[in-house]
Amino acid sequence: MREGMNVNENNSIAYTQGDGTQRDNTQNTSVYTSDNLVSTQQIQTQNSLLHSDENIAHTPVNLQKDFVQSDENIEEVLEKEPSENVQNPYAINTPLLQLNDLCKRYPGMGNYMSVFHLNLTILRGRIIGLLGPNGCGKTTLIKMINGLLAPTCGTVLINGMEPCPATKKVISYLPERTYLDNGMKVSQMVEYFSDFYEDFSTEKAYNMLGALGISSDARLKTLSKGTKEKVQLILVMSRQADLYILDEPIAGVDPAARDYILRTIITNYNPGSTIILSTHLISDIENVLDDVIFMKNGSLMLYTSVDSIRSQMGKSVDTYFREVYAC
Repeated sequence: MREGMNVNENNSIAYTQGDGTQRDNTQNTSVYTSDNLVSTQQIQTQNSLLHSDENIAHTPVNLQKDFVQSDENIEEVLEKEPSENVQNPYAINTPLLQLNDLCKRYPGMGNYMSVFHLNLTILRGRIIGLLGPNGCGKTTLIKMINGLLAPTCGTVLINGMEPCPATKKVISYLPERTYLDNGMKVSQMVEYFSDFYEDFSTEKAYNMLGALGISSDARLKTLSKGTKEKVQLILVMSRQADLYILDEPIAGVDPAARDYILRTIITNYNPGSTIILSTHLISDIENVLDDVIFMKNGSLMLYTSVDSIRSQMGKSVDTYFREVYAC
């Protein structure tokens, strides 16, 4: 078994009941970490804190300020320079990704948080499944990590730095929806990525295209939706990034190609890098995962290793997921 991940001591993880409600934060709950079963206090729930006027009135002032804090302009997020006190952000002992009290509230949503005070530390060399039902906050979280959305409160640190041009150079991101230009040829997209990213391998891209039988002379508008998604995944995995974030990478791909795509993901990334995979097809990817993150209602439910679920729960990740999120 590989070493487990670090979980912030403040990052209490709640086991949510079948009806989706969370227990009061004064209760003790059981949390599975990668090494053993530990007892910790559960975080105060979003439902009890945010959907009651009485609770809001008794929320500490500094937390209330977080709720009403206006969103920072995305341009400001992208232009931020690394903190001066980060002397060596690429040191091996620096967490690859750290989320500190991270929140996101969209305008017009009242006090509802799409991501609710999330604390998380992710190390290098892991393949992590980001799992949860639709609307649980996965895509919002992914966009904040990529610097595409500004947090309402809290911070995202990549190699010890908040999202900025330097962090964008070390993240390879596959969004849920395709962004490729339909008028371009596949070869032109390869050339475009090669010009844009210093760490892009043209050789690797063409090798993967050939293995999937995709012609480099084909125009994207002539390709099926599934083939376009394959091309996009190939472009993303042809980079030598520190962090790969893949949002539903096999959702639109036929079952026959899924195994190859998963092998492509495993064999074409730097072993010192980390991959975060967001997907609903848990049974298809379970065998390649080291760890899993369960989210629900914007909150972190579970962050543990796949081996821990199998050994301590005696169940597959897919079976356990279905039990936790049963209606």
